[in-house]
Amino acid sequence: MQILVLNAGSSSLKVDLLDSHSGERTAALRAERLCTPQASYRVDGLSIDLAGADHAAVLQAALPALTAHPIQAVGHRVVHGGPDFSRPTLLDTVVVSSIAALESLAPLHIPANLAGIRAAMELLPELPHIAVFDTAFHSTLPRRARSYAIPQALGYRRFGFHGPSHQYVSQLAAKHLDEDPRDLRIITCHLGNGASITAVEYGRSVETSMGHTPLEGLVMGSRSGDVDPGILMDMLRSGKSIDEVDTILNRGSGLAGLSGVGKDLRDIEDRAADGDEACRLAIQVLTHRLRKYIGAYAAVMGGVDAIVFTAGIGENSALVRHRVCQRLDFLGARFDEDKNRDAQVSRTTPVVELHRSNSRVRILVAKTDEARAIAGAVAKVASGGETLAENPPIPIGISARHIHLTQQAVETLFGPGYTLTERAPLSQPGQFACNETLTVVGLKRNIEKVRVLGPIRPKCQVEVSRTDEFFLGIDAPVRASGDVTNTPGITLKGPAGKLTLKEGLICAWRHIHMTPADAERYGVKHGDTVDVAINSKGRDLTFGDVMIRVKDSYALEMHIDTDEANAAQISRGDVGALVSSGQGGTLLRRRTNFDPA
Repeated sequence: MQILVLNAGSSSLKVDLLDSHSGERTAALRAERLCTPQASYRVDGLSIDLAGADHAAVLQAALPALTAHPIQAVGHRVVHGGPDFSRPTLLDTVVVSSIAALESLAPLHIPANLAGIRAAMELLPELPHIAVFDTAFHSTLPRRARSYAIPQALGYRRFGFHGPSHQYVSQLAAKHLDEDPRDLRIITCHLGNGASITAVEYGRSVETSMGHTPLEGLVMGSRSGDVDPGILMDMLRSGKSIDEVDTILNRGSGLAGLSGVGKDLRDIEDRAADGDEACRLAIQVLTHRLRKYIGAYAAVMGGVDAIVFTAGIGENSALVRHRVCQRLDFLGARFDEDKNRDAQVSRTTPVVELHRSNSRVRILVAKTDEARAIAGAVAKVASGGETLAENPPIPIGISARHIHLTQQAVETLFGPGYTLTERAPLSQPGQFACNETLTVVGLKRNIEKVRVLGPIRPKCQVEVSRTDEFFLGIDAPVRASGDVTNTPGITLKGPAGKLTLKEGLICAWRHIHMTPADAERYGVKHGDTVDVAINSKGRDLTFGDVMIRVKDSYALEMHIDTDEANAAQISRGDVGALVSSGQGGTLLRRRTNFDPA
């Protein structure tokens, strides 16, 4: 599909008309210094002055050149989606009003985003307009990562930004490595005038450096990144106004504040090479903080398989990559200086390796393409056809804590030659609850009589709820059933002995079992994540980040754990409707994001 992608800034506008599959550009527009006497734009290589022009005026002037080519849909980059928007969303008057209500979360960005949306919708009313949110990729952040240690009643939380870029380059890196993103732990470093770093664990964002606003985190061009809040209070007490503090942190800090010569890293590197100590300090602080975050995110994920540098600085500064990677040997990341000096990425060579052949961690530089990422997301929505909610409802199953065992484990716990005995069949064909139960031994307490499920499995696995996790005193990650690599171990006690597992304790990722025929009907595939709407006791709830699991033998059913069911007052017999998908369908705006994890 040919998608027109708009990225509207406060005084700039980037427009790309591109093929959603290949990324090939048909046309491009770049407008700068909007709403000033110096306003101008370039389209198809031609530069045109348009004094005083705003977003609408530039679009109106340039659209004839852009719309000379066929356009199937328009995609809009929206910096902040707040708590309600975690998927590409079809724009209408209600959604536009909801985005406008988020202005306080991103006062520098939302007004500009809305200016581009309103202008394009007025000029191209016959086309579908779809918003793609910077924060959406980070909607999978667990509560521990998105929460600030301040009273929750204040309503502040971490959202994260640069989502399309982090998602795009993590998938690009996985493709280059000939791996499934769901098998990798990747740290993506988006380093430009705005900079952020994200821990992408098995395809999901689990930590990111930007927070409630884009100000938190790394050293940026003119933004401070992390700073002691006590300094801000001291500034205010010393007589500076809120607007003055805002200006210092957002426009006068970062590389610009440290170097004293501006925010362009190229100039700073040149002056540092000539002996400018302030510029040297700026580079040192930038790279020190980035290295510190990489180490922290490797710890969060229990290791890292790939580190990816992208965006203007990440793609072009060999010096920054060198200073960041020179002390990462302890992670098994062995950096090749020659490859780093020669690295150049382009649309034809989008990924270049920077690691040595004996490096356990792959180090890559990848060319980001946010417009292509947005176009791909928009195409999935625009081509989806009927609303997925109109498909048959999905039965809800409530999964209690349980244990899967290998035959060897069965014999260790119950005695040589022992065979599991069936107590009752489960909803999934061929699976059953056993008569056998075990004691799960935790660091703090034990849980007695935990049911074993059959048949036997190739790996042992203990699935518990968040409540169980805290009761046992063990930190269990959210994982798909069967994915126990790099998970905590646990001790099981049975009538014939004890068994200490080195790994295998998880909180189950909420999921839907379905057959290939079901998957085709809903327009999804194995491994996709979707949203499911449930009306329970008169309350409209939406469960996000639900994994699709496809197998011939499966019966259609969504599985949630007892914590989620109790919190949402869901009981057996309730049903859900699949309302959004990464693979297509008209995506509906989420009304309530239910996420007790």
